Amino acid sequence: MARRGVSAPEIGRRLGCSDRCVRKWKARFAAEQTLGCLDDRPRAGRPARIALHVRCELVRIACERIDEKRTKFRDVWSYGALADELKRRTGVQISISEVGRILRFAELRPHNVKQWLHSPDPAFSAKAKKICQLYLNPPNDGVVLCIDEKPLQALQRLHPTHLSPTDASVRFEFEYKRHGTQSLLAAFDISDGNVVASVVPHRSADALLDFLKQVAREHPRGRIYVVWDNLNIHYDGRDKRWTRFNRQHGGRFRFIYTPKHASWMNQVEIWFSILHRRILRYGSFASLKDQRAQVLKFIRHWNGHEKHPFRWTWRCDSRQNPKRQARAA
Repeated sequence: MARRGVSAPEIGRRLGCSDRCVRKWKARFAAEQTLGCLDDRPRAGRPARIALHVRCELVRIACERIDEKRTKFRDVWSYGALADELKRRTGVQISISEVGRILRFAELRPHNVKQWLHSPDPAFSAKAKKICQLYLNPPNDGVVLCIDEKPLQALQRLHPTHLSPTDASVRFEFEYKRHGTQSLLAAFDISDGNVVASVVPHRSADALLDFLKQVAREHPRGRIYVVWDNLNIHYDGRDKRWTRFNRQHGGRFRFIYTPKHASWMNQVEIWFSILHRRILRYGSFASLKDQRAQVLKFIRHWNGHEKHPFRWTWRCDSRQNPKRQARAA
């Protein structure tokens, strides 16, 4: 580029370096006129303070579970505990910050903890596949509704929320007064995001039965595919409540159960998260009636202005994950 007359600042911009660096290498080549001069010159440098085998030992320790006999009252490695264990095994003492640098270079985070929940359902795969099929290819003869209950606790902050005068962050009062609890029943339509809901004093089979009658009135024609979890009131029980209910409504209802410990497959849980962030988390409610009014007001606003279907994906489903699809082929 220099031979073609490109300026040093322009060369630096194209190569991602400073024009000073460009001028230095141009001057070196002009003085020596050999390709070898474009290599870095040998430097003495400081020898590595931490030997390679010590670094490897630290990585090996970080990849092990803690031995409770030697490291008391710890379930997760900390940088300090790793430094102590490394000294015990190798006799080499390194700083906590050096432990962090070595582990970051190796892309290891043994101090991080993630939760997961194992489903004991032996029919997990079959149930999950059925729900994914409903989400990806909804039937043409009706609607798919995700239904669940959410407990609501009416808390009133003792002082009003305000903005911080220094950085404009929101500050809300920690202390609160309890006004009791109630339950929200909600049905999320996966086709357009519309929500049918009811706030009831207590979660019960009778309240859920009344809510399903409300759902039937909202959808007077076609089949209604209900996706919900394995709560006891979602099953027939001794009184065969859902069998009788379905018979009264012409057999229009089809109940699909999520696998055990897999209520995250229910799309209404996503909508509950939106409700929690927008209304419940920082809300202040003077009474149960006030909370009920605010929740239902948000639902009317959602249905009128913000409703939309969710792009629900599950990486373990080969139909939604190209890598798994390729492996299956």
